[in-house]
This record gives sequence, structure tokens and C-alpha cells, in this order.
Amino acid sequence: MWVSIFGERFWPRAVRSAHRIPCLILFAVLPAAAQDLSELIRLALDGNGSAQSSLGERYRLGLGIGVDIEQAVRFYKLAAAQGRPEAQNALGEMYRFGETGAPDYQEAVRWYKLAAAQGLPEAEFALGVMYDNGQGVPQDYVEAVRWYRIPAENGMADAEYNLGLMYANAKGVAQDYKEAARWYRRAAEHRNLPEAEYNLGVLYDEGRGVIRDNREAAHWFSLAANQGHDEAQFNLGSMYLEGLGVVQNDAEAARWFRMASEQGQSQAEYNLAVLLLEGRGGAQDSRQAVRWFRLAAEQGHPDAGFNLGVLYAYGRGVQRDLVQAERWFIVAASRGDQDSAQAKERFGRQMSLQDLQLAQGLAAQWIPCKTKFECDARIK
Repeated sequence: MWVSIFGERFWPRAVRSAHRIPCLILFAVLPAAAQDLSELIRLALDGNGSAQSSLGERYRLGLGIGVDIEQAVRFYKLAAAQGRPEAQNALGEMYRFGETGAPDYQEAVRWYKLAAAQGLPEAEFALGVMYDNGQGVPQDYVEAVRWYRIPAENGMADAEYNLGLMYANAKGVAQDYKEAARWYRRAAEHRNLPEAEYNLGVLYDEGRGVIRDNREAAHWFSLAANQGHDEAQFNLGSMYLEGLGVVQNDAEAARWFRMASEQGQSQAEYNLAVLLLEGRGGAQDSRQAVRWFRLAAEQGHPDAGFNLGVLYAYGRGVQRDLVQAERWFIVAASRGDQDSAQAKERFGRQMSLQDLQLAQGLAAQWIPCKTKFECDARIK
């Protein structure tokens, strides 16, 4: 009775939206005469703003000279005092990301505002992020939208994407999936922002802001998946599994689930384990199914915990072990799985008091792993 449930428990497609906040580094335009470091230093000390900015960059990144943050700040500030926006923006980054010590968001905002006042898109976008996150300024989604919109309208992909998120999540603007789709599309058309491609695929998959279209959803998921986006890989695998927008193909489903699983995506790990257990899309392999169920269960996936318990209970793909079976039934039941709640009672009655207490102790000590490295370490 317990094993027969495996094939009915595929995990549905996922939806995720997350801000992408890059560290943007602008490179100063060097004077034609600055062919070597000594000449650049001479020009910087003579008060050439472009040379000062470039020298600050070299000290910051260790380009042809040892990294020296103190000197980087010194020359950036000299250039910033002459109104060089790339130097002002660089100072904003350094204070924001703690390159000078502890992060100083207020100081970062001060420098970003100076650069943004001169129309520097990277600084405008950074200010949007600061208002969005409430860093160095009171959190203000309306202001975040205002600052995102300026570079977005000038074609900055990250700003277009974040503006789409604001419309999708009703932050600073009325919720408008049609506008969200428009901005996601503009960002996605740059072909280097898989988050935008993925979120546009989600809108097509669910018919929000656009006419529902599985083929379009699969198209955008595929673009993001081929750039390594784990949720897109999982969703594309799900579409091959169900034959939505693509020709049904278990082997392709397994391939995409495996790619997402290798990045630690628990839903993909679970679905891959089901396919391996049933021999769909490739050879049947109960031992590998146990491995992938375990990785998903260690992240707190309740169905994986239940199925892992079943495999231990019946010795399928792993040596029979009622202590481990009961442990995973208890863990999955604590996360709301009703089948596990029934299973722990059923198998608990077959165990000695000592083994039952051991299983209960192991379950009580369990906490979800938070990183792929941590999850991998638990099963070695």
C-alpha cells in the first residue's frame, strides 16, 4: 500500500521571484597619454580627474598594482570632488558592500545620489535597490520604483527586471501583471538575465498578464534553464513530464530534473527520485532513488521524507532499517504529511521501545540543511 503511492506524487511547478542586485563596477576612460602606471600616477597627482578615477579603480581591483583600499578611496574621492560620476558611484559601492570596513549604507546613499544627479544609470539603479531594501534610507517602494524606472526606460536590464517585480508584487505601484510581463520581456530580450526569462515563463504558465500559453512558457523556461537557472530547469522538466508546451518525454524530464538537482533544488531531487524508482526516462535504479529522496528530505521536503521512510521500511534500494524509516516518518509528519503520520504509528508498533526511542531522538535532532554543501555532506 505504501509503495504504490510513489508514482502519484510528482511535485508541481515552482514560482519564485527574487531581486537581482549586482555589484556594478564602472571603468574610467583613461587619458590617451596614460600608457603606463607611472604616467597615470603623475596625471592623477597633477589633478586630472579621469586619471584619479582610473587610479582609484586600479588600487581597488589590483590592476597592475597591489590592492590598496585606502589609496583607492583617496583617489576616488579626489575624482569625485571634481564631479566624476563613476568615482562617486564606485565610492557608493565600496561603502555599501563593506570594502572599507563595515557596510555604511548612509554613506553609500550619499555618493549614489551625487552620481545619480548626473544621470549615471548604475547609480540610479543602486538607489532603487537601497530604497527597495531600506538600506541607508527608510524603506520606500514608491521611491524605489521611481529610481528603477529611470534606467529601465533607458534599457538597463536589471532595472527593467526589478521594475517588473515591483508591478508583479504590488510594491510602490498597483499590482499589474501586464506591466510586469512587459518589463520582464524587455529585460529578457537582453538574453543575459535568466531571472527575467524565468519569471516571464511563469506568467505564461499561469496566464497572468498574458494569455496562458504553455509553448511560450516552455520557450522562456528553456532560455533560462540553459543559462543554469535551477527553478527554470525544474519547471522545464515538469513540462516535459506532463507534455505541456512540449512533446511529452520522460528522458528529457529526467535530464532537466537532474540538472536542477545537481544545484540542490529539492523539488527536482524529489521528482528525479520518483522517475528513477519507476524506471521512467532511463534505467530503474532504487539506490539512486534513495540518494535523491534523502537529499530532498534533508531540506525538509515532506513527500521525500515519506518515500524515504517507505524505502527504509521495505529495504528497497537500501538495507531495511526501521529506525531510519520511523525517523523519516516522524520528520515528514512534523512537516504536515498525513501519510507519514499514519506510517509512523503503523511501523512504530512493530519496533522495540529502545529502537522507537532511538528513532524519535534522531528525528528530534534533525534540522533542515541550508546549503547544497551541507546536504551533500550528510549523505556521504
